[in-house]
Amino acid sequence: MHPQESRFIVKAIDRKPGVQSESAVLVGVELPDRQTARDNLDELAGLVETAGAEVVGRITQRRQVPDQTTYLGKGKVEQLELMVRATDADAVVFDNNLSAAQVRNLERELGVKVLDRTEVILDIFSTRAQTYEARLAVELAQLEYSLPRLKRMWTHLSRIKAGVGMRGPGEKQLETDRRLVERRIVELRNELGQVQRRKEREVAARSERMTVSLVGYTNAGKSTLLNKLTGATELAENKLFATLDTRTRRWQLPGWGPVLLSDTVGFIRDLPHALIASFKATLEEARQADLLLHVADASNPAALDQIAAVYEVLEELGINQKDTILVLNQIDAIDQPGTLEHLQDRYPSAIAISAKTGEGLSRLAAAVSEALTHHFLDVDIEADVANGRLLAGLAQHGEILSRTYALDRVSVHCRMPVRYLGQLDPRDVQIKLRHNGQPWLRNHEEPLNGYATTNGEKQK
Repeated sequence: MHPQESRFIVKAIDRKPGVQSESAVLVGVELPDRQTARDNLDELAGLVETAGAEVVGRITQRRQVPDQTTYLGKGKVEQLELMVRATDADAVVFDNNLSAAQVRNLERELGVKVLDRTEVILDIFSTRAQTYEARLAVELAQLEYSLPRLKRMWTHLSRIKAGVGMRGPGEKQLETDRRLVERRIVELRNELGQVQRRKEREVAARSERMTVSLVGYTNAGKSTLLNKLTGATELAENKLFATLDTRTRRWQLPGWGPVLLSDTVGFIRDLPHALIASFKATLEEARQADLLLHVADASNPAALDQIAAVYEVLEELGINQKDTILVLNQIDAIDQPGTLEHLQDRYPSAIAISAKTGEGLSRLAAAVSEALTHHFLDVDIEADVANGRLLAGLAQHGEILSRTYALDRVSVHCRMPVRYLGQLDPRDVQIKLRHNGQPWLRNHEEPLNGYATTNGEKQK
């Protein structure tokens, strides 16, 4: 090896987790199916700064396909090396996801640590996870990400080429670590499975209350909105992924009554699939919610792309068909004329608000009340007059409009949630739909007219 090449070897000790207190050069490659690399680098800069590093340079390149060896073209790699030397950067961070071989080749060329977008996101998640389930989810995602990349972590160890059975310590350590990682992944999946089942039971136990869940792009203002609507004092920072844990608070919805409002982890473009799978337990509130409030930052120039990214994650979670109201937040921060009008033309059912100033919150509350109303039916329930438990349950879960007594029977005209009606024993009660007098069946699905759906349009 040439003496000058020794500094181009990135040892395992140099690849310390994350980019805390380091300086980094950002790299973005614009491919035909990706938006402008420069726009993406603004978001990547936010991620890197959230992780604790300082951005000291940026480089972009437009390509039809990535280079299989270094992702960038040869000339661009040379330009990147010059920038790394000029800025004395500690790391290079790609907005694109790299293979293990590409990272290894780039580190050999540049002489500094090379990270991709996923690795930065995982680093942020590892520092923000507070609850047991969040820490489990982050560890699982990190191990699943690192497993195919273990080989590059041991390139600093010597290897003895002496045929089968005579491998060097690097190869032996690699095989040992791989087995340990695979075993830990199985353990974490089992633990997370137990957590998810427990979470499902906890959420189901609150079924007597209507639930509304906040979802949306990271830093769209969900925590600020939760605080404003419920009077809570949860952490609400102007940072990406300020919190990973679900918080549920009671919201006294005007004209309706108390509902449960939950704030969930924020989404982001190209969110690693391992993270989505790992955080299913944390997102159980959204999966079980009666209504989703999709909060978007209307002041962000990439608002349309961020809204689309959230829809993709919701689809991957299997909850993209839930009743959803699009909430255009931070309208107080819009500085470009026509921005809000453009978004509302695209999503005419969206509600424009400012969680910071309170503007539009009354309209949002009215829209939520109307949407939740569609989960109720106007029915007549006939039962034994001595069934005090049933009558108390009707009063607790619904709205009693009138009662009619005949001998030992009582007929109660009420508005009841569909899911509560499904819990009643047909041997004890008779349920008839008020609007047509027909018996209500457990598998009956009442059409929901006028609620806002995930595409922002009114469903007819």
